Amino acid sequence: MFIEDVTLPVRYSFPNEQFSLIKGSQKRLLTDNQLLSNVQFKLFFNSTQRCSEHSLDISVEHDNLPVSPVQLYVKTIMSVIEKNSVFTSLLQNGPLAVEEKVTLASPFSSTTREWVRNLKQDQNNITKYRAIRSQVFEFLEINNFIEIRELLINHKEQAARGRRAYVKLGNMFGIDGTVKEIEARIHDYARTADAVVNSLRNKILKPYSSHIATTNEIEVANDPIELLLIIFNDRYHRKARFEARRKLQLMNLAASIDQRERETAIEEKFSTFLHFLNDYVWSPQQKIGEHDIVYLLSQHDPEDFHCTSVRVITPDERKNIPSGNGTKLTLIKRRKFVTDGREWPIYVSIRKKPPEAKVLKLLRKNEKNPAVAVDDELGLMAVLDSVSDVKIFQNHLTRSAGKANSFMVLEDISDTLTGNAVYQSTATGSSAKTPMLKFFARLGGMRVEFIIHTNRSWLNYLYQQDVAHDEYEVRRIFDSGVAELLFPADIFHLDHKEIRNDMLVRFRRQIEKT
Repeated sequence: MFIEDVTLPVRYSFPNEQFSLIKGSQKRLLTDNQLLSNVQFKLFFNSTQRCSEHSLDISVEHDNLPVSPVQLYVKTIMSVIEKNSVFTSLLQNGPLAVEEKVTLASPFSSTTREWVRNLKQDQNNITKYRAIRSQVFEFLEINNFIEIRELLINHKEQAARGRRAYVKLGNMFGIDGTVKEIEARIHDYARTADAVVNSLRNKILKPYSSHIATTNEIEVANDPIELLLIIFNDRYHRKARFEARRKLQLMNLAASIDQRERETAIEEKFSTFLHFLNDYVWSPQQKIGEHDIVYLLSQHDPEDFHCTSVRVITPDERKNIPSGNGTKLTLIKRRKFVTDGREWPIYVSIRKKPPEAKVLKLLRKNEKNPAVAVDDELGLMAVLDSVSDVKIFQNHLTRSAGKANSFMVLEDISDTLTGNAVYQSTATGSSAKTPMLKFFARLGGMRVEFIIHTNRSWLNYLYQQDVAHDEYEVRRIFDSGVAELLFPADIFHLDHKEIRNDMLVRFRRQIEKT
């Protein structure tokens, strides 16, 4: 009864855990034991499983009188920096943390003995360590860590083992071709690893770019053998050794993504999808690449900057629009589609997720398998004038698929645009206040993610507080633990909580700037 009378969050933050409520009405965040409308909720859980689904008991007290407990169905999502992270080798609070010094020649030192004692406290960590050690020995063609010292100074032998390593990596990731061709592909993975870091430097962490800049020697190193040996080379600073380890881990994810793309022929499917849109969806009266330029003139609420009104204006009308507080002018380039003899304007953004974005998604999802975590490789976002236009476009898509001699089946439909439903994303950092029509369309051998907005909901997606995509990107990178994983505080001297709040303030200031 009381659940119906109060509001709960889609995302409830609990120490070391994050909750995504699957059921219940949601409007604002509720903290542990927070008094809300004289109704107090106490949350309890005892699950330690990663991504486990279970019921959460909530005891309700009203005017200090206990009421029968109720249950909510929740999904627990572990942070990527928690104990059960699949990226153990990057955890600076774990057994494989990068230390100040490399002690290959001191297997019986007090430091090493202390490290062994800590490692033995968790059998899972012992198993992971043994697996990683075996991989390192096999990759470097050695039998113990002492042999690494000899390999560090024998550059001729390094080169020979590097050539053999490329052949093994080619077989591992299903790369056909000569050693040179495999080497070129592996170097592409290294560039993707660098792009992951640079994408964060250039936007989400731009004011802190100098703090997280990669050491030059690591950025230019693309050879896996060279990077692996740097990890064990005490001539390199601790930060550089961590960056070498991080680059190898990111290269491994990039290789898995590339293998998945080759297996699923994603490039060919993306080309097929573009041909489908040009041949069957868009107006034949428009040339490919032709757009009509218009502006959305919108007014926004001073409290949370949600859109209160919007109208479409031409470039000529724009010249006479005065600037003012709460007013935004947003340029959009629109295509057209034709149905029942009438043209309808539509703004469209089509994308194939780049490799570095897929790597970041694997990190956020605490997954190494792209087949599990990356299901939105192909996507289309559309913006129309009204909800009725959205429905017309949805029907037009189905008919267009029929003209292309294919059925179109809609899967995983989430509609918070045309009804009163609440958006129930389980993505870290997402907001319950995000109205949209979202679905996956299966047609012509493809599975494409569609996100459809009205002008008003799209402007909220750009500008509204706690909904804006720029703010969402900040929250998901920090709240998922990815920022701490890639740039550990003790190595990069960063206060991630402070930076998160600072970047949210900066983006909010930039968004509301007239």
